[in-house]
Amino acid sequence: MTEVDSWGREPTTHAPSTANLAEILERVLDKGIVIAGDIKIDLLDIELLTIRLRLFISSVETAKKAGIDWWETDPALSSRAAHNALAEENEQLRDRLRELEGDDEDPIGRRELRHR
Repeated sequence: MTEVDSWGREPTTHAPSTANLAEILERVLDKGIVIAGDIKIDLLDIELLTIRLRLFISSVETAKKAGIDWWETDPALSSRAAHNALAEENEQLRDRLRELEGDDEDPIGRRELRHR
């Protein structure tokens, strides 16, 4: 006699899966996966809130191939980017100081004395 479930169906048998979790993760990281969705809240046909979600899961190499490398330039995530941002800010301040001084070789003190 064959067993049946509570719905009167015979149980299905599944072939054992040959891919384990590590293989699946390796494939996802190698190829990448994109998950996208929008959440929208309306009240009486008036849009109150829209949230757009985009999730890209991949390895660093796959992300770089896709042109995504924002973590390299974000000072909060990269010490090299933080150093570069600081160096750039210092250079901008030096340029601004040179503009205000008017002449690179004329110190601020002498220039102020000449104008008195």
